Amino acid sequence: MNKVVIAITGASGSIYARLLLEKMLAMKDQWDDLAIVMTQNAKQVWETETGNDDYKEIPLKNYSTTDFTAPFASGSGKFDTMIVVPCSMGTLGRIAAGISNDLITRAADVILKERRKLICVIRDTPYSLIHIRNMETVTLAGGIICPATPSFYSVPKTIDEVAATVVDRVLDLAGFDIKTFRWGK
Repeated sequence: MNKVVIAITGASGSIYARLLLEKMLAMKDQWDDLAIVMTQNAKQVWETETGNDDYKEIPLKNYSTTDFTAPFASGSGKFDTMIVVPCSMGTLGRIAAGISNDLITRAADVILKERRKLICVIRDTPYSLIHIRNMETVTLAGGIICPATPSFYSVPKTIDEVAATVVDRVLDLAGFDIKTFRWGK
């Protein structure tokens, strides 16, 4: 079974975090532990983009970015997967540099050192050379960079359906068994 931490940073793209959490909650049989850590900027962006503070109602353990006693702050916590969604370029840069100055970057450092699965759903565009080099560094360290770039093969009709093409890709990368559009079927 899986122990998963979802980190939500202040990059634009709260819709991706919301849909990922909804889908994860609907597939409780595929994970043992699911935790959230959310930055203050992420909360502000969520409220701006969605017009609500529904993140407060998510029925999961939500850890403060300063809580280094969280189980996923240590390799002995045995968390398998970390998804940073959306992943700001600042967070990506700190992960790439090994700067563990908050729970998100510490957890990412742990996931990488333990050779477990780190998926960074970057949302910014365009990329500077610094961003590209940070993506390379995280990739070389074993992380997966998954730009929040939707696909349109499934002919999505709503914003949620467009965003779900990214979320489903993330769930595939994390190894979950999901029903989604598959090319060629």
